[in-house]
Amino acid sequence: MFNFDSLSLLFVFLILLGAIPNLFYASGYLSHIKRKTHFLIHYFTFIISMIGVVISNEVVVFLFFWEIMSLTSWQLILTEPTEKAIKSARFYFFMTHFGFVFILLFFLILSPDNAFASFNDMKELANNFKYPTLLFALITIGFLSKAGAVPFHVWLPYAHPEAPSPVSALMSGVMLKVAIYAFLRFIFILPNWQLEWGVIILTIGALSSLIGVLYALAEHDIKALLANHSIENIGIILIGIGVGMIFTNLHLYTLAAFGFIAAVYHTFNHMSFKALLFMSAGSVLHQTHTKNMESYGGLIKTMPVTAYLFLIAAISISALPPTNGFLSEWMIFQSMLSSHSVDDIILKLAFPFAIFALALTGGLAIACFVKAFGITFLGLERSSNAKHAKEVNKLMLIGQILMGGVVISLMLFLPNIIHLINVSLPIVDIYSKLFPNYFVMHSLNGGAVAPLLLLGALIVITALIVYVYKSLNLKERIYHTWACGYNTNSRSQYTATGFGGPIRRFFEWLYKPEVHSHKTTLAGHKTKFSDSLFEVHVKPLFEKSLYDNTKLLVDKISDIIYKWSNFEKEKYASLIFILLATVLFSYRVFAHQSSWGSILLEFTVMSIFIKIIIIGDKK
Repeated sequence: MFNFDSLSLLFVFLILLGAIPNLFYASGYLSHIKRKTHFLIHYFTFIISMIGVVISNEVVVFLFFWEIMSLTSWQLILTEPTEKAIKSARFYFFMTHFGFVFILLFFLILSPDNAFASFNDMKELANNFKYPTLLFALITIGFLSKAGAVPFHVWLPYAHPEAPSPVSALMSGVMLKVAIYAFLRFIFILPNWQLEWGVIILTIGALSSLIGVLYALAEHDIKALLANHSIENIGIILIGIGVGMIFTNLHLYTLAAFGFIAAVYHTFNHMSFKALLFMSAGSVLHQTHTKNMESYGGLIKTMPVTAYLFLIAAISISALPPTNGFLSEWMIFQSMLSSHSVDDIILKLAFPFAIFALALTGGLAIACFVKAFGITFLGLERSSNAKHAKEVNKLMLIGQILMGGVVISLMLFLPNIIHLINVSLPIVDIYSKLFPNYFVMHSLNGGAVAPLLLLGALIVITALIVYVYKSLNLKERIYHTWACGYNTNSRSQYTATGFGGPIRRFFEWLYKPEVHSHKTTLAGHKTKFSDSLFEVHVKPLFEKSLYDNTKLLVDKISDIIYKWSNFEKEKYASLIFILLATVLFSYRVFAHQSSWGSILLEFTVMSIFIKIIIIGDKK
């Protein structure tokens, strides 16, 4: 039933790294939850089910734990069953079971006669299957819809903000990585990867990273902003996996191993800094009672520990050196730059596009977290709640500090983490090529980076600056901020809307924003206003263009089926027969691979049988 191979244990390690600090944080957070029993039952079951998924070795066991993981996370979103939470949970429930259908089809097609088939058995079955691209499509849709890749990402900005903050940290930091594990586990089962598979994953990754960060920039809800960044980072992980698949197809196994290692290392990194960001955002939420960043400001003075931990995670997710986020993105860049000698015309287009998308994503991520940290923690308080906020309780702080330690450790112990990942994946051993010595990591095309030396240099430079500043004995004069003769207050500060304005205008073709504004002028004045309003609402592209249109199509089909259901019994029975025949035909062709003669014979017998039923009913 269970498998404790190196890949499973690697992801068990990842789950524990994310869950243990979260347990402390959730313990302190529990006082804010009304339905405590409901929360605790589903919270612990959720963690156990994720471990169950990664150690499962049989079809039924895997599906059981996968469904438990989905149902418990769905119930955790409903911990506080507000109208918005119910709507978000319903959307999440639909999307997670949409993916489950494709996962179930994958297992049914590959192993129709044995629900308890082990994954080793499935590997043998996959080797003999005639349509491997069908299997690839099923696991891509099934698992990447759970991971939150474009275009199946639309549930994340709804589900994560409505879940309690410990749950948001687990869902984004850990659950999405369980979906990445499942994709890796079953992609390695499939034989003879085609070049197009890798290009598809690379393209999905590039689009996810770029679209995720663009929508994060437009958000004012701090948890929705972080949810969109999960889409971005899942895209970065998929870029690394796509590179590994492409180089495997080209028999460049050393370069392929480098891409896979970079992807899994970024999986660990995203788990750490995203969990810390959601924890810190949850602390801010519970002290200010709002998720709207426009109501924050000045919190670094009253919540310093939360502020600096948020800053550590923000620097890491922005991929600034020498953080762990920088190191994994550097590896992914280096893996793509190793493609310069590849002659395939498709790859000469795909790799530059992915490099461009990842580079632009990195720049926009920095801008986004300058906004998130600056608007939230710096400046003056924008609301009375922000003014009276204070640091959270000790258990919540311990959880955040422990997760901050995980973020830093993934940078400090880079060689050990890379070695662990290398031996856990079914790839060639390249550790000695990456680390000829402990302190410097080399890429496979001449690049090198020394994170510990970079960190040491930053510490020395900072110490020198502080020493010189202290030794000069400069006199300080404290004075209020100059604002061209006007009094400064919270209303004169930069807002989140204003910060994202230039980028929003540049990408109007994507955002298609709706602007609502009005001004009430004072009598006899043209430039003095008693009241003013300016709002910008960004349209979610995929939700409006893809999902809403799909919903309309389903509604029309439902209307047609409803009309058909009122037919005479003969037509209704014929319709059932056609549907049943289609299902059996697909089953025979894809699963049993029967001869056309036997399939035709079955259709004839079924047709005679259904006609006898209709005639009997008429009599």
